[in-house]
Amino acid sequence: MALTGLFLILFLVVHCYVNAMIFWNDGGEKFTEAAHFMGTNVVIRITEIGLFAFLILHIVQGLKLWAKNRSGRSVRYEVSAGNATSKWYSRSMGILGTLILLFLVIHISAFWAPNRASQTMGNGELDLYGMMRDTFQNPIIVVIYLFGCISLAWHLVHGFYSAFQTLGLATNRYKGMIKAVGVGFSIIVPIIFALMPIAFFFHWIG
Repeated sequence: MALTGLFLILFLVVHCYVNAMIFWNDGGEKFTEAAHFMGTNVVIRITEIGLFAFLILHIVQGLKLWAKNRSGRSVRYEVSAGNATSKWYSRSMGILGTLILLFLVIHISAFWAPNRASQTMGNGELDLYGMMRDTFQNPIIVVIYLFGCISLAWHLVHGFYSAFQTLGLATNRYKGMIKAVGVGFSIIVPIIFALMPIAFFFHWIG
């Protein structure tokens, strides 16, 4: 879980950087250049295979861990300790992960899959910037994206530090720094992702 989680965190950094190009507000020129590089570079395309493999593995591992925790006690506690022993989001990683998965299915089917299908059929790349601009005029889609970003934020708050802790890197010396970086990452990245549909919906960018 830790290794696949860290790999996916690295992907989030790259994906966030590319998508943040829309905020240049230049009609999508810089974003299109970056998207073209990501879509045509051989190394990136091969990495995509690894990304999906790690994503599936992360999901499977998460389900196995959830099942193991559930089966650890045949009888549930009569009284829940609540936040006294663990935060609610650390106890809800399965639910948050499921919400993120549903969000990813919508995101991939709306943008990534059509673009890759067009390339495979020899029709070239689609106008992803224009697709984003049109798609995010639908308030329902915008709300779904916002819920996805909120779920991602809470998932990362626990997952970021937990990954380093599992690998034995969260020593007393670096524990505070890792927690601080994790919280900052868990706030900044989801906010950037959330601002994308909001900016298009309210026509802050065109």
